[in-house]
Amino acid sequence: MRIKSVLLAVLVTAGIVIPPPAVASADPSGWVAPLSTRGRYIVDAAGDRFKLKAANWHGASGTWTGSGDVNDPAAHHAGEIAYQTPLGLDRASIDTVIDGLAELGLNSVRLPFSNAMIHDTRPVPDLPANPELRGLPPLQVYDRVVARLTARGFAVILNNHTTTSRWCCGLDGNERWNTAQTEQRWQDDWLFMARRYAANKRVVGADLYNEVRRNVFDDPNWGWGNGTDWQRASQRVADRIQTEANPDLLLIVEGINWTGVPVDGLPHGRPTLEPARTLSHTLVDSGKLVYAAHFYGYTGPNHSGATGTGETHDPRYRDLSPQQLRDVLYRQAFFVSAETGKHYTAPLWISEFGEGRHTTDAASRAWFENFVGYLAETDTDFAYWPAVGFHEGGTGNGWSLLSWDTGGRRVDVLDGTDWRGPAWRRLVDAPSRTGRIPDAGRWSMLNLDYADFQASRAVRAMADWNPGARKGTCPDGQRLSGLAHTGNRGLCTGTLAAPTGYTVARDESYVDSDWASGYTKVQCPPGHAAVGYSVTGAAFFALLCGRSATPLGGTGRTVWFDRGDNRPSGNPGGDFASGHYKGQCAPGEYVAGVAYTGRVGSNRTPDAMLCRA
Repeated sequence: MRIKSVLLAVLVTAGIVIPPPAVASADPSGWVAPLSTRGRYIVDAAGDRFKLKAANWHGASGTWTGSGDVNDPAAHHAGEIAYQTPLGLDRASIDTVIDGLAELGLNSVRLPFSNAMIHDTRPVPDLPANPELRGLPPLQVYDRVVARLTARGFAVILNNHTTTSRWCCGLDGNERWNTAQTEQRWQDDWLFMARRYAANKRVVGADLYNEVRRNVFDDPNWGWGNGTDWQRASQRVADRIQTEANPDLLLIVEGINWTGVPVDGLPHGRPTLEPARTLSHTLVDSGKLVYAAHFYGYTGPNHSGATGTGETHDPRYRDLSPQQLRDVLYRQAFFVSAETGKHYTAPLWISEFGEGRHTTDAASRAWFENFVGYLAETDTDFAYWPAVGFHEGGTGNGWSLLSWDTGGRRVDVLDGTDWRGPAWRRLVDAPSRTGRIPDAGRWSMLNLDYADFQASRAVRAMADWNPGARKGTCPDGQRLSGLAHTGNRGLCTGTLAAPTGYTVARDESYVDSDWASGYTKVQCPPGHAAVGYSVTGAAFFALLCGRSATPLGGTGRTVWFDRGDNRPSGNPGGDFASGHYKGQCAPGEYVAGVAYTGRVGSNRTPDAMLCRA
């Protein structure tokens, strides 16, 4: 038996035989599109858990390294030329690749594209393994791949990987969504892609941009409100996709991949998703947000992954002990799914990780084993990078799960010769939460730092309810739960029916008791709960009150937060206004009023809330 195994390994390495599949090759089935989220889980239309077990089928995002003849394979990453199409179509048919994905136990594919690919009308070169694609431009080849993947039962996530069709991720014009193009073009391209596949409900997600990072001149940021604010930009494009193009899509936001100059002694690092803890995204259609992060052993929490120029003395992830790795991973990303009942709680998708087949470095192998173990332990959604690669006689780049040579012969991660195989089996076969996921209470934060933040479709359809002021409204079905004393932040919660009508409260017309003696009180009329508020500068201005479809309690209490936090125990909803005093009603209460004072030094900021049962 041992001689037979050794002989098989030799033949596979030589590319002479193709081993039998190690995993059943049934296509994914049994799920109902579209997908949405409930707490930390992605669910299908029936409410059943749908765990993204995915890989990246790259190529349409570009493989050219940026120098040399773009038509020369040697000028492409690892010699793997893709012609702005999903890699490998010159060597294997679309269905042959999909067969391989199914055999590996996958149910979904992250399908990168570049903005340049969308607009390139030139026909791709002949792809011998797929003669039916002859004469098509890259986007139509992408269409065919999407159609076959979804027809076979796979979920497809569209990924705006690059702007220009270049191999990512140096100083290549692909650092940000608006480095080599305007933000308007980026948004318009996303609306185009979202509409293009809107009728295909197995196209389930929009991964908004890949590995946002610093360019030569400046850093991306999370919440500054300027032209390099990734939180603002992703919030805006997600809003437009939901309201103008395709409300069924999951909106996937990656963390920031790099800020600072990678030089010892200067600030630098990978913020990843850490900023979401204090400033998250709120969508007009709750239950569609997914957060994503990337991890590779050769990078680190403060290491860019460079060798030579740009290399620092910070540890790489592969240099960390198993416990140090777990702690860093939790801090940078895994908290968003581990900590439930917060404004940032969402499914976490590790949409890129990987290691090379030919890696002999012990630290790199240990990192991969430890990382895969943590993915399995935490039941986290994943997408391996990459799905498809090239090999010649078993040698080549080696990072892919599936590789084909020019004769169409395949080697793969489960062929018995790949050290990653056992870890891959443990990952795809790991015990996971399945079945019906109950509805979870939702928490959402409002951010009026720079502009209106109207997360309600119903309110958007109304006339401007407070001209000249900055306005925030909760998503339909949620009510206001908390306010910051300063900082213009708010917290929403609930799963109630949408209000049956709205009233704007600007003064004491509806005040029914002196619940904040000596202070100006703004109160909703009976049967109404606060669902929004407005400010001018830092000053409180008005409440938007929604008429409840069910009876509301009339007894209440005053919650003061002018001199410190006044919030329920357990920090429900999370820190929605970091660095500012916050007031919050208890679970089961609603905001019925807000009090402030105009005395010198107060700035008319909120000082107290009336919370009623």
